[in-house]
Amino acid sequence: MKRIFATFCFLAALNSSYALDAGDQVKMVMAKQKLYAGQFIGALNIYKEVLQKNPDDATVLYYVGYCQYELKKFDLATENLKKAIATNKDVKPETHLVLGKIYLADEKIDEAMASFNTYKSAVNTKTAETEDVDVYIAHCNNAKLLMAKPINVKINNLGEAINSKFDDQSPSISADGRKLVFNSRRPETTDSPIDVEGDGKYFQDIYISTWDTINKKWNTSEDVPGNVNTPAHDACTSISPDGKQIFIYKNDVNDNESRGGDVFVSKIVNNKWKTPEAIGKPVNSSYWEGGACISPDGKTLYFISERKGGYGRADIWMVKKVSKTEWGKPENLGPDVNSEFDEVGAFLAPDGKTLFFSSNGKASMGSYDVFKTTFENNKWTAPVNLGYPINTVHKDGPLVISADAQIAYFASERKGGLGESDIYSADLTEYGILEKDGLKKSNTGLSILKGTVRDAFEGSGVPAVDVQILDSSNSQVATTTTNENGEYFITLKGDATYIVKVAKKGYKTVEEKVDLKIGKTETYSLEKQIMLSKEK
Repeated sequence: MKRIFATFCFLAALNSSYALDAGDQVKMVMAKQKLYAGQFIGALNIYKEVLQKNPDDATVLYYVGYCQYELKKFDLATENLKKAIATNKDVKPETHLVLGKIYLADEKIDEAMASFNTYKSAVNTKTAETEDVDVYIAHCNNAKLLMAKPINVKINNLGEAINSKFDDQSPSISADGRKLVFNSRRPETTDSPIDVEGDGKYFQDIYISTWDTINKKWNTSEDVPGNVNTPAHDACTSISPDGKQIFIYKNDVNDNESRGGDVFVSKIVNNKWKTPEAIGKPVNSSYWEGGACISPDGKTLYFISERKGGYGRADIWMVKKVSKTEWGKPENLGPDVNSEFDEVGAFLAPDGKTLFFSSNGKASMGSYDVFKTTFENNKWTAPVNLGYPINTVHKDGPLVISADAQIAYFASERKGGLGESDIYSADLTEYGILEKDGLKKSNTGLSILKGTVRDAFEGSGVPAVDVQILDSSNSQVATTTTNENGEYFITLKGDATYIVKVAKKGYKTVEEKVDLKIGKTETYSLEKQIMLSKEK
């Protein structure tokens, strides 16, 4: 299949550049190979060489403009694409398609719509490309509709403590709101390596910030401490609700274990993050896996994969934990959630049933938008676009929310930021993000119950202990299991009384009453230590 594809690319390059001399035709093939490999700088340099000898060749101008578009040099791309159209000779229809994308990113929706329609009329309606242009036209219509009815949220840039003049992406927050982990393509040092053949940016690393509870602000972010970041790309896709492990996407051609894109996990020990370890099968496969997040009870893992059996390119899948170290058979979330396009950046809210993710399908305003779906009646509901101004015509998401559902954090490439992509917060105090109608309801957020189950004689934490949460009528409302250190963590509705029932073979069962409150300005957290005595 790869050989056939390469031959097709070679013939396509020759066919589209028949007026060039033999040497330039070979260069066009070399450039296209780099382009398909995502090496846009390398491709652009070759196309520019050909352009010097052929300044009025519409095809060469198109490819120069396309590479500049991928490198987000929109002004230069627009200039060359318009030059290609102005030649009025052998203009590739895709020139109008890419120009339309630039107009949409510049919020020139009517101009974008006109360019997309020009492209659509210039190609055979049965071609695969027209399917994409219909999506872009849908994006324009969605943008007009959603921007006319903004939701009641306040958007704030997190500022220089978090963001830089470089690319800052994929925020993830612990359930207590005290740890913010994100990815950045800022340089660590003056000689930090650059992805020379790719997009010319610094390689991506993982950063962390902690919440200053006294001054109510985020501390200046820093490299995540420990042995996590490498000279290649490193990306955190989520932090566990208890803040004790981070799930990482790695794709290093020099590392056999992560080549092709896989999910890794790193755990924190003595305030330092351990070397990430591959999560292994059945989550990782020979296909691309683009990250994961874990449910608040630690029993379900949601992950992104391009494996067979999906409904689009990248789909959201899930696996249930069957033992301490094993996961069950992966299940696709189905066609109601996954589209024929890409679903990425999954985050399960602390309520354990609302899933946020980003998609570039037909319901988006442009590029990626944030959507939510809820698990009800044993199935996932139809995804809902979160609306403007959380979503824009630019790339938005992933998005995470605090346990009390009062604030959301998300990445966006919208205008006005400090860099290409920045991290923003959304004030949700007047918007019920977990409600079907979006209306604000009281007590929609959650509080945190956590602690350690210890051996009463030895004092050490007891792993693999079943922790049941019962309500006032003695009905079970939630369960979890202690980790290898005997720690448990769970999110529950506040302003309620619960019974914590702890059971472990060889120990006496313990039941203790707890009163869980609601935080007024921050997520309320109660720490409850449980002592287990061995049976005689």
